[in-house]
Amino acid sequence: VNTCVDVVLSGVKLLEALGLEPSDGKNHAVLNSRQDLREAFAHFMERGAAAERFFSDAEAFQDIAQTASEHPAARLYVGGNAALIGQKLATNPDLKILLCGPVGPKLHELLDDNVVVPPESMQERDEFHLILEYQAGEQWGRVRAPAANRFIFSHDLSNGALNMLEVFVSSLDEFQPDLVVLSGLHMMEGQSKEMRQRRLMEAVASISDIPTDIPIHLELASMTDQDFMSNIMHQQVFPLVNSIGLNEQELLFLTQSASGPHASLASWSGIPDVGVVSDILFWILKEHGKTAERASDLTRIHFHTLAYHILATVDGHWGNQAAAVAAGARAAGTQACATDTIDTSKVFLKAPLEFVTSHTEAPAKISLNPDEPVVHWHREGISFHFTPVLVCKDPVRTVGLGDAISAEGLLYSEVYPQ
Repeated sequence: VNTCVDVVLSGVKLLEALGLEPSDGKNHAVLNSRQDLREAFAHFMERGAAAERFFSDAEAFQDIAQTASEHPAARLYVGGNAALIGQKLATNPDLKILLCGPVGPKLHELLDDNVVVPPESMQERDEFHLILEYQAGEQWGRVRAPAANRFIFSHDLSNGALNMLEVFVSSLDEFQPDLVVLSGLHMMEGQSKEMRQRRLMEAVASISDIPTDIPIHLELASMTDQDFMSNIMHQQVFPLVNSIGLNEQELLFLTQSASGPHASLASWSGIPDVGVVSDILFWILKEHGKTAERASDLTRIHFHTLAYHILATVDGHWGNQAAAVAAGARAAGTQACATDTIDTSKVFLKAPLEFVTSHTEAPAKISLNPDEPVVHWHREGISFHFTPVLVCKDPVRTVGLGDAISAEGLLYSEVYPQ
């Protein structure tokens, strides 16, 4: 239910256009000023890490958004995880997509013809999200980016309040979907604690109204409030969905929020360790997934990071995992390079060629075989499918990559009726 217009441009160019000098990095959970923006951008650029933040001052944000959208180097795209996943799925000519979220005139014009927007979702003004990109090796003052990535920020109240969730759920009766994809919970972080808690309870009530024979996928995104993440996980949302999509930042934040395995790890250094990732995925499905004793529907997690992807599934619920995880990896390589198929001259391999599958129990050691790039292992009723990603050397566009990966993986996933 989160939709917007993405204004994509070089972070360094925007900060220069705003007259902001390079500064030392500092993490801010919420941006209250241009100064906060400058410090937070430097903080994440220095780490080459993706992040998303709420900008609290509406007027200051409008000024920055105007400077950004009028910048000659700016590009305007469909934005918001829901709209991006919808757009990706809509490239399949046999599919019809129902998209609910705040849709303004510019966004409506950018959407694919296969995307249906209910009239209640239309609004007079677009929500703008600013996406500040940087390239590997790019410098800003003393800060040098170790990898290409982006820093996202917005002052987005309608997405933040999940305004369109009820419209979405009430539209499902008529639309009769085969799959429901939810995203946008992370946008609620800009709300007060009380408002957020109340809205989360209403969201849970709405999601509970979706017929149980329709699989639900939840796409997570960057968050900073551990209590809120813990609520989503423990009490409320995880048991209602069948599938989750997330990246390495969200995975680590999730285990830190709920004191899971490897929770003492402050951040990843370089490529996330496969054994650590696998332990956390196993723990999520064991502690919060479907078992004979637990009333949870969660049976699938699609994990994606730059160098590799893992699809973890509870046995007996999903099929075609090797194709699904491979399709997601292929989507990453083609979309980042903006090519229709993988162009081998434009990609390289960054995945570990050898790794262990766990650090908490006797692990298997795996060596990758180029002839069979999807590796499979098994642990107590949970299957893991791993594939390296052919990483784009000079990415044209990194925004929405995770959404494209999750959408493509879902297209190839077979759900077993229970």
